[in-house]
Amino acid sequence: MFMGEFIPFFKMTGSGNDFIIIDNRTGIVAPEQGAELAKMACRRKLSVGADGLILIEGDPEVDFRWNFYNSDGSVAEMCGNGARCAARFCYLTGIVKSKEMVFRTMAGLIRAEVIDERVRVQIPGVGGVKLGINLGIGPGELHFANTGVPHVVFFLPDEKALNDIDVVSIGRAIRFHEYFQPAGTNVNFACVKGIHDVVVRTYERGVEDETLACGTGSIAAAILSCATGKAKPPVRVKTRGGEVLAVYFDVSRDNDDDEVRFRDVYLEGPALVVYEGRMWMETVKA
Repeated sequence: MFMGEFIPFFKMTGSGNDFIIIDNRTGIVAPEQGAELAKMACRRKLSVGADGLILIEGDPEVDFRWNFYNSDGSVAEMCGNGARCAARFCYLTGIVKSKEMVFRTMAGLIRAEVIDERVRVQIPGVGGVKLGINLGIGPGELHFANTGVPHVVFFLPDEKALNDIDVVSIGRAIRFHEYFQPAGTNVNFACVKGIHDVVVRTYERGVEDETLACGTGSIAAAILSCATGKAKPPVRVKTRGGEVLAVYFDVSRDNDDDEVRFRDVYLEGPALVVYEGRMWMETVKA
């Protein structure tokens, strides 16, 4: 199925979101094989296990580009936690010599800076902000923003309500709701603890379950808490895994259409190496 008997890889985690990262500049994994490898290798207990697969590819104009696959083999335009891990991987392995870099994703160019074990990435832009949507599912109104990938956010009154919410059932119902088709959406549940502090839980499209963290979901929770008047930047976002991500951005309101606009959006948090290894092909056979 794949070239050779094994594939060298890193296993990395960004706030509990874990990834298999492969230097694919020599074409170890062919373009048509990425989705199938993700589905097989990301299976927990049966192979390496991860929330996603990142293939690092060459790019003539920027430092590198990536192909990102969710654990179900679907392609994701962007992943904030994955972006941080990819940047540190490329710095640690010498693919990129500088701690500052630019790489290409389906969502656009990402600027990143490696700061020891933490990485700060700039998101290309936030769009499609819609407030006060009521679909008759979940705990009241939801709010929407595209932070590289689509996200909705429900705001709950306190942390007890957040802990008690059925993230998977409600998240799945919203993720597949006709309002968000055909692409679907990620679903976040958040509560604001202070003017600069938010706690969030996320149901991730493509993983089809709650994850310990979601970088683009944390950005969505941060900017929508600001758009609804609940918080101000910078926003510290505590994820389900207990890590705290920092979201920096500028916000303004257009005088012509009264639309809230966000620019210079950055996400900062840890990007840690779990281990380096060789993936034997016997656990990724179809």
